[in-house]
Amino acid sequence: MSLDKNLENWNPEDESQWSSDGKSIATRNLWISIPCLLCGFAVWLYWGIITVQMLNLGFPFEKGSLFSLMAIAGLSGATLRIPSTFFIRISGGRNTIFFTTALLILPAIGSGIALRDPNTPLWVFQILALLSGFGGGNFASSMSNISFFFPKKKQGLALGLNAGLGNFGVTTMQILVPLVMTFGIFGGESMVLQNTSGTLIGKIPAGSETWIHNAGFIWLVLLAPLVIAAWFGMNNIKAKHVSPNIGNAFKSFSLISIMLLAGFFTAAIGLYFMLPAAANGAGTEISKWIILPLVIGATVFLLRFILQGDAKENLKHQYKIFNNKHTWAMTVIYTMTFGSFIGFSAAFPLAIKVIFGFTHVTGSDGEMMHDIVNSNGPSALMYAWMGPFIGALIRPVGGWISDKVGGAFVTQIVSVVMIVSALGVAYYMQLAYQSATPEQFFVPFFVLFLVLFTATGIGNGSTFRTIAMVFNKEQAGPVLGWTSAVAAYGAFIIPKVLGEQIKLTTPEIALYGFAVFYGICLIINWWFYLRKGVEHHNP
Repeated sequence: MSLDKNLENWNPEDESQWSSDGKSIATRNLWISIPCLLCGFAVWLYWGIITVQMLNLGFPFEKGSLFSLMAIAGLSGATLRIPSTFFIRISGGRNTIFFTTALLILPAIGSGIALRDPNTPLWVFQILALLSGFGGGNFASSMSNISFFFPKKKQGLALGLNAGLGNFGVTTMQILVPLVMTFGIFGGESMVLQNTSGTLIGKIPAGSETWIHNAGFIWLVLLAPLVIAAWFGMNNIKAKHVSPNIGNAFKSFSLISIMLLAGFFTAAIGLYFMLPAAANGAGTEISKWIILPLVIGATVFLLRFILQGDAKENLKHQYKIFNNKHTWAMTVIYTMTFGSFIGFSAAFPLAIKVIFGFTHVTGSDGEMMHDIVNSNGPSALMYAWMGPFIGALIRPVGGWISDKVGGAFVTQIVSVVMIVSALGVAYYMQLAYQSATPEQFFVPFFVLFLVLFTATGIGNGSTFRTIAMVFNKEQAGPVLGWTSAVAAYGAFIIPKVLGEQIKLTTPEIALYGFAVFYGICLIINWWFYLRKGVEHHNP
C-alpha cells in the first residue's frame, strides 16, 4: 500500500491496517504537508514585513495603501479557502498539495521582480498581494487532507502539528525575510534605508543598504524541492468516504484551477467595492460587513454553478455540512482563535511601526501629529515574529491538552484569557498613541499581545479537537476546511479595522471591539458544548 499513490481501501480506524503500514503512510504525508503549508503561510503573509520595509525605504505610497496590501492578501487567501475546502474529495490529496504548492511560485517570483523598482505602480503590488492568497487558501485543503489520514483519537495532535508547524510559516517569514534583505544573495541593485530597520539580530541604521526583492525570491529555494517531495511522497485516498471519483492529474489540476478562479473573481470584485479610490478601488467604500458575506455567499454559489458532472455531485454532497448547526457554531468559535491569530500576525509588524515608531504630539494648530519619526522606538522587525512564533509553537499543545480534558473546556478558558488580554492591549495602545514617548508603554503592550497570541494558539488546537469529535469522518474534513476559510477573513478584517482606527487616531477601539466578539464566542461555546444536557458535551 505504501508504494501506491492512490490508496483504494484506506481506513485508519482499522487497528490492524493502522499498525501494519497505515501509521507510516499517514506520518509521511503529514511531514511533507507541514513544510508545504509553512511556505503557504509565509507567502500569504509576507506583506506584513515587506510593507514595513517599503515604508523604511520611502516607497511612494501612503500608510493606508500599504495596509491595503495586507488586507488584499488576507481577503484573497480567506476567499480561496472556500474552494480549497472541497479540493480533497474532488481532486485527491497528493494532486491538490502538489499543484497548490507549485502555484506559490507565481507570487514569489512576481514580488521579487516588482520590489526591485520603487517606482513599480501600486496596482502591480495589489495583484501580487491577490495572488499571495494561494498560500492562505492552501490551509483548508491541507487540514482537510490530513484529517482523512489519522484515526479520530489521534486527530487532535496530528491536526495540531500540521496547523501549528504550518503556522510557523509566519514566524519563519518574519525572521528569514528581514535577514535575507541584508545582503545580495540573489543579485540586483540594493536600496538605501531612509529609516531605521532591523532583524532578529538587531537594529540596522538609516543609510544602510538593503535588498528588499529577496523577500520574494527566497521562497523559491524552499518551494522547488517541496513540490517534488509532494509529487513523489504523498498519496491520494480513493476510499469511498474520501475521493472515490478522482480522475487523472490533469483533470484534477483543471478542476482546482477553475475553482480557484471563481474565488479570485469574487474576492477581486469585493475588494474593488471596498477599497478607496486612492487604492485603486471604486471609491464607494461600501462597508466590509456588507461585502464580506456577499463575497462568501457568491463564492459558494459560483462553485456549485460552474462545476459539472461528478465534481458537481461531489460538491453537492459536501455542501450538506451547511445543514448542521454545529458547522456554524464552530465557524464562529474558530474565527475567534485562528481568525485572531492570522489577523494579528498580519497587522502586528506595521502596528508596532506606526504606533511606537512615531511620536504623537500636539501641533501648533492643536491637532495631534503622528508623522514624526521616534528615534527611540522599537524595531518592528525585531519583535513582531515573537507573537506568531508562540502562537504556532503552542498550537499542538492545545490539541494534546484537549485530547486529555476536552476541547470545549480548553476553548472556554482561552476565551476568558483573550478577553482580558485584548482589553489590556487596548489600554496601553491608547496610552502610546497619545504620547510623545510611546516607547515607555511598549513592554506591557508587547507582553499582553504575547499572551493574546498564546491563547489563540491553544484555542486553535482545542477547536480542531472539538470538530474532530462532533462530526463524522465524511463531514469532518470539509468542516475543517470551511471553518478555517471563514476564520481566515481575520487576515483581512483585523488589518482593515486596525488601519481604519489608526487613521481615526483611535487604534484602541479595534481591540475593544475584538474583546466584545470574544465574549460572544465564550457564550456560544458554553451554550453548544458545556451546559448540561447538550448533544455534544465538552467533545
